[in-house]
Amino acid sequence: MTKSKKTSKIIGKVLIYTILIVIALVMLVPFVWMLSSSLKLNKDVFTFPMQWIPENPRWQNYSDIWTKIPMLTFVTNTAKLTVIVTLLQLFTSSFAAYGFAKLRFKGRNVLFLGYIATIAVPWQAYMVPQFMMMRSFHLNNTHLAIICLQAFSAFGVFLMRQFYESVPDELCEAARIDGLNEYGIWRRIMLPLSKPALSTLVIFTFVNTWNDFLGPMIYLTKTELKTLQIGLRMFITQYSSEYGLIMAASVVALIPVLIVFLSLQKYFVQGVATAGLKG
Repeated sequence: MTKSKKTSKIIGKVLIYTILIVIALVMLVPFVWMLSSSLKLNKDVFTFPMQWIPENPRWQNYSDIWTKIPMLTFVTNTAKLTVIVTLLQLFTSSFAAYGFAKLRFKGRNVLFLGYIATIAVPWQAYMVPQFMMMRSFHLNNTHLAIICLQAFSAFGVFLMRQFYESVPDELCEAARIDGLNEYGIWRRIMLPLSKPALSTLVIFTFVNTWNDFLGPMIYLTKTELKTLQIGLRMFITQYSSEYGLIMAASVVALIPVLIVFLSLQKYFVQGVATAGLKG
């Protein structure tokens, strides 16, 4: 490679990284503004020019949000639902994906395509029949309704199946020869190998369940059962001019999502990439 080609290649990489850094900074601006506003008085939130670092940070905003509304109850309910739904989706998605990827049975492909096709159907198209079904089971105003409806994920099955397809069939055959049944193969071989895909599914499921607004709003009407997103909406309704408190509550709602993503982000790219491979 000539010197001019090396130089142009380096310049190209610098330009690409510069553009990516600028885009990332632009996307971070709303979050930085939210964090800055959470430490201000209401009258200082929309001052111009923008003061990114408050001179006198008002940390009291973060203590007031726990007394203005039952914030602890909302956080507890959201954490409970999110953890249970995430664990159930990990179990059901990985278990079903193993059957679709490594077991041979009549109608497997048709059944898989039919199940995956449900991803294309928007939830708004069947949420009314779904609500009527839950009401007939007397599950309205219970967390069990949301848990039952979100315990299964067609996307999760698709993601896990694509990953399992990259695992050589010879590995499963050798395990069967050694005496392992299908449950043992799934538990002892597939699950340990699928940490990247499982981590990716954890991130997607955790974020979607934690931020779910419409589902809890439909099924939960009692205050002691409501989730954090419904609580934030209640907070905005009651304290529409208390922008500092609203931003502080939003920051608190964002923290668990950041913790989960940063904890599993090293597996995230690997999981997305390998889920697109087929062995």
